[in-house]
Amino acid sequence: MLKLLRVAQREYIETAKTKTFILSIVMLPVILVIMVFFIKRLNRRTTVARPPMKVAVADLSNQLSPQIKTSFDEYNKKHPNREITLQELQASEDPESTDKQAKDKLRRGTLDAYIVLDKDLVGGTGKIRFYSHKPKPADTDAFETIKRSLHMIVENQRCERHNLSRQLLNDLRYVPIEEIDVGSTDKEERVQKKSDFIVRMMTPFFFMYLLFLGIMTMGQQMLSSIIEEKSSRVIEVLLSAVSPFQLMAGKILGLVSIGLTVVCLWGVAAIGTARWQGLNVGIAPSLLPYFVLYYILAFLLFGSTMVGIGSVCNTIKETQSLMTPVMLFCIMPLVAWQNIVQDSNGMLARGLSFFPPTAPMIMILRLSGGSDIWSVEILASIIILAAAVLVAMAIAAKVFRIGILMYGKRPGLMEVVRWLKQT
Repeated sequence: MLKLLRVAQREYIETAKTKTFILSIVMLPVILVIMVFFIKRLNRRTTVARPPMKVAVADLSNQLSPQIKTSFDEYNKKHPNREITLQELQASEDPESTDKQAKDKLRRGTLDAYIVLDKDLVGGTGKIRFYSHKPKPADTDAFETIKRSLHMIVENQRCERHNLSRQLLNDLRYVPIEEIDVGSTDKEERVQKKSDFIVRMMTPFFFMYLLFLGIMTMGQQMLSSIIEEKSSRVIEVLLSAVSPFQLMAGKILGLVSIGLTVVCLWGVAAIGTARWQGLNVGIAPSLLPYFVLYYILAFLLFGSTMVGIGSVCNTIKETQSLMTPVMLFCIMPLVAWQNIVQDSNGMLARGLSFFPPTAPMIMILRLSGGSDIWSVEILASIIILAAAVLVAMAIAAKVFRIGILMYGKRPGLMEVVRWLKQT
């Protein structure tokens, strides 16, 4: 046991004193502060100028052209560096020919958008047809502005047709809603802002991603350490002092400790930055022990897998193909996180909670989302994950014992299976 702890201590210290580790710890708060000021600067920046957008409108209803011209003129006065040039088309005589000519102009690039207002649009049965050709992302904002303007013009015309006041309609639609978090006591009541909703949605993803980042970062460190020591034959010197299992377990224990240090520092820095900006990050104190426990179990599971992979490979390049299945299991929760947050007690969430490779990230996602999860379910998930860790470490120990001293061609799957059958 003492030798195992010494290996873990060596792995922790060797990793902690590297320049990469020190920079990752020191630079994170700096990066977060830069991001905050950068986002604020973007929000305050002036609107970027763009060339005038050429838009052709065919008003088949013959009722909206004056309002459209007035609306576009007002917009151009307020935004002289982002003008929208209006071309009115007379499509009543030969609509097919007008359509063809306008679409040809779209394809040639002499028009940016071609809009047709149906004859019965004001009556309620027609629609607005918005034509474009290979729209660019930079055009999205202008297109949305045009659509909103046309929508407002049609609404105003319909109000006039039915002798309705536009102001009355706006008053009828306007219903102020104030969301209040009552807190634990009456004195803790606070009005919730829109940013609070975004934080509530992103907090579960943050904790899950923090777990993913810790596993992958330290996992890559594990692979690099094993490959480097194997290729330099340092591993042979180490094995003369400790057993293969002690070396393997010590490496995993050392890196799980350094990983826990890193994710805790990252988490504190991120939460501190959020609170500095006045964001309400509601985190239950009971979540932190669960996060530590699931991180340790997750790293032991994936770390054992990576130890096995590293021991049978001679270069980092060889590990890439074997790491693909491991990455898929880690990415799966990142892909499904929104569905799980919205239905945290559904079949998908519960099923993945009992599947060892996805259980840590899924359970942290569910727990940080504030869901009421049955304590028996949490306990069962931890027991299954712990059993999977024991199996993974037993398999990794057999592979590591033989593979770590083998050089040359990487062993095939059947050869590894034969190693596992050996006592």
